[in-house]
Amino acid sequence: MDATLTHSEEELYKKRNRIRIAVSLFFFCQGIAFASWASRIPIIKAHLKLSEGQLGTILLMLPVGQLATMALSGKLVTKYGSASVLRIVPIAYALVLCSIPFAQNAWQLGGILLLFGVSGNMCNISVNTQGVATEQIFKKSIMTSFHGAWSIAGFTGALVGLLTMNFGLNTLSHFLLILIIVIGNTLINHKYLVPGKSPQKEKRSFFAKPEGGLLQLGIIGFFSMATEGAMFDWSGVYFKEIVQAPEKFVVVGYASFMIMMATGRFVGDAVIRKLGRKRTLQYSGLLMFIGMMTSVIYPEFIICTLAFMLVGIGVACNVPSIYSLAGQNKNVPSGVALAMVSSISYLGFLMGPPLIGYIAEAFSLRYSYGIFACFGLLMFFMVGRLSLFKETSPA
Repeated sequence: MDATLTHSEEELYKKRNRIRIAVSLFFFCQGIAFASWASRIPIIKAHLKLSEGQLGTILLMLPVGQLATMALSGKLVTKYGSASVLRIVPIAYALVLCSIPFAQNAWQLGGILLLFGVSGNMCNISVNTQGVATEQIFKKSIMTSFHGAWSIAGFTGALVGLLTMNFGLNTLSHFLLILIIVIGNTLINHKYLVPGKSPQKEKRSFFAKPEGGLLQLGIIGFFSMATEGAMFDWSGVYFKEIVQAPEKFVVVGYASFMIMMATGRFVGDAVIRKLGRKRTLQYSGLLMFIGMMTSVIYPEFIICTLAFMLVGIGVACNVPSIYSLAGQNKNVPSGVALAMVSSISYLGFLMGPPLIGYIAEAFSLRYSYGIFACFGLLMFFMVGRLSLFKETSPA
């Protein structure tokens, strides 16, 4: 695990609450950076006069960047430790975010989003490895609450986007504000991260065939995160073009999704302890399906807002559960295991939005959401067939 510690376990245990706050804030900063980009997509799309298909192609640069660095991210975290990586990559992530408004055409935006995917992937692997290490200090499940901090950041990012738009602040001013927040957090909280590196028991190629359990976790994560990606990047466009909400309320669908996802993550550990991971993930898949399909059948403002809330609850516990299980794998260092599972999962998060754009171009955005609703059903049936979730303990 990442927690091959340079300090005694007693010292870390005494500081465990401060460590948890610091790790939560790093999750928050990554979330607010991505949410700020997502909240501005409709404006950037209109400014560059992009069609749904063009936007879908450009959004494909995010997974390209992620795939290009998935092996490197795992190796860096394993070699240097997630704490060392997190002292650098969040600031790089925010700096790339601030370069987005300077794009003057589709190709420039695509190039910047490629770098956004690279830096975002490194943030994702390192911060989740910190989450696993912190969870081991507490000796109980707390990963869901870390992802809750990320979700609150998503809601906050949507709210900040709404406020900056209504107060007439441009995209660059909005993103510079996020950069200041990220730099401040890194300077204050980097010293409270869990130190240490993963043990180097054996040399293992990242591109070796993943263990069956890790591959299964990655596929389930793919279904869930593809749905998240659809909500992040297209909910504003959906409310603008399909629901035909007023300009000032196009963020409502995104915000309703985020607030319920955050709420679900803060109560998720208790739900998992009561129902077990298997049943929790199955019910989550059903909620994802019902919510997205309802928004397709009844594209009305109030109904879609409520439907997006159901989707938010549905995706809340999935990724934290999957990452926690991956990080506890005894045969693979946590940084590498998380890179494997996260790369497959995050591929859904990043490739989902471009796919929606292509389907929308060929048919309509409603058809796109209808197809993605089926991911929830696939997840329901897949989890039901996996022996991985036949736990002796629901926690």
